Amino acid sequence: MPAAFSRNAPTALHPLHGILLAFPVALFPGALAADATYLNSSEMQWSNFAAWLIAGALVFTGLSLAWALVRAVMRYTGSRGLAIILGALFVVGLINAFQHSHDGWSSVGTTGLALSVISTVLALAAGWIGYSVPKEAHA
Repeated sequence: MPAAFSRNAPTALHPLHGILLAFPVALFPGALAADATYLNSSEMQWSNFAAWLIAGALVFTGLSLAWALVRAVMRYTGSRGLAIILGALFVVGLINAFQHSHDGWSSVGTTGLALSVISTVLALAAGWIGYSVPKEAHA
């Protein structure tokens, strides 16, 4: 007989939440790669590509953040940390999007690249926390 449901027990992400979280984990590092390529080639299209990747990542970060906030309000174990990291990711990603909206030469530079690195690290940390489930949750 299965154990009773408990919000204090470690739980895995809902499959749809996992899908939503996968987009920022993939798109923010893609934007970082596009920024690095732009700095090495000065080809303007790479900066545009990075801006679109950041915009797409922000859409899914916002949806994933909303889901994590609902889980945190419902007091699921471990959801508060994910919500905090996703909130920080959304803020840094939004600043990064504003930075990438400048004209070509000033959009990436040191500030844009640094914001992309921070966004990538936060996205990977969110993925690590979100997809890490204690062994007890699988029982």
